[in-house]
Amino acid sequence: QVQLVESGGGLVQAGGSLRLSCAVSGGTFSLYRMGWFRQAPGKEREFVARISWSNGFTYYADSVRGRFTISRSITKNTVYLQMNSLKSEDTAVYFCAADNAGDSSWPHWGQGTQVTVSS
Repeated sequence: QVQLVESGGGLVQAGGSLRLSCAVSGGTFSLYRMGWFRQAPGKEREFVARISWSNGFTYYADSVRGRFTISRSITKNTVYLQMNSLKSEDTAVYFCAADNAGDSSWPHWGQGTQVTVSS
């Protein structure tokens, strides 16, 4: 069974950077896509970025394109989210997710890691 554990969240000033990590266990043979989502208090969970496990193709939400970079290490079974030029609007709990069916149902989720950006 796929398990995801996020790390790297914390408090950062606006304009700063953070790198989130998502460790994948339980095997990666069935992975189709990995993604990052975020949820701010009182808001719906929103898509941030995704990456195809096999070929590394990436896609970003308009709000983070040019500032965030998603990547993965196949050998380390880890997905990363490099966040630069952070804004207060980026404050949220960030979740790692896995899609092993190729249908964007995202059945596997991590526990989340808090990112707080101070102004």
